[in-house]
Amino acid sequence: MATKSETQESTPNVAREEHVVIFRLADEYYALDIQTVQEIVRMQAITAIPGTDAWVEGITNLRGRVVPVIELRRRCGIAAGDHSQETRIVVVSSTNGMVGLIVDAVSEVMRIPGEQIEPPSSIVTVPENAYLRGIAKLGDRLVSLMELDGVLPSEDHEIYTTDESALAA
Repeated sequence: MATKSETQESTPNVAREEHVVIFRLADEYYALDIQTVQEIVRMQAITAIPGTDAWVEGITNLRGRVVPVIELRRRCGIAAGDHSQETRIVVVSSTNGMVGLIVDAVSEVMRIPGEQIEPPSSIVTVPENAYLRGIAKLGDRLVSLMELDGVLPSEDHEIYTTDESALAA
């Protein structure tokens, strides 16, 4: 007869549901945990910062706060496209501060049951896409779940600017 602890260990754990913001880059869908998303704003003026990585679009003034902005297409190795009426900046809060992520469109906010999420295959897991933490199967489409820390640069590669004098320089 199995003990209670043996029975619990042999029962597969059903992953908890994920509450995410789903957005589009080119023809593919991606999602971020809603807990990291502060707000979603329309595309606005961005000041370029010379000498930064190609995927750093620049900085913007968000209600008096200077926020670095990343072109998420370029960061993920997707050819940059033209901005449209649907283009948005998803403002996220990371361990290093607030950052704006330019996406082609935000499609929805939803809860994804854990049983609809699978870990990424080792075949598609490479250092360049360390941001990929899972794949959600939503009817006829797949949504790549992103890990914010994998998308943003590490602490030794800072792009974060909160000093407003940087704008005046």
